[in-house]
Amino acid sequence: MSDTPPLKIVSGTALTEQQKKDLLHRLARVEGQLRGVQKLIAKATEPGDCDGIAQQMSAARKALDRSFVTLLTSSMVTHAEKATSVEEAVASAKHLSSFLDKYV
Repeated sequence: MSDTPPLKIVSGTALTEQQKKDLLHRLARVEGQLRGVQKLIAKATEPGDCDGIAQQMSAARKALDRSFVTLLTSSMVTHAEKATSVEEAVASAKHLSSFLDKYV
């Protein structure tokens, strides 16, 4: 476990408290996977060790990608639920579309 204290979750309109908790939990697992990869690299002594390292790096990358998808879907749901008009929902959808174009 980490020595850092848990992050204080701040209320707002970006994500719900539960969505934030889920994302933070996912990222903590990714962080643990990356620490494990660092240890594997430090202990690698033979060329065959790289196979296990690559496998763990791939798993961490996929977990981070899944966290990104969770962020996007959570954001879409939250913004759709909070929209007070069709125009606001359309503007939110356009923002998320540009977000996807930028990062995917």
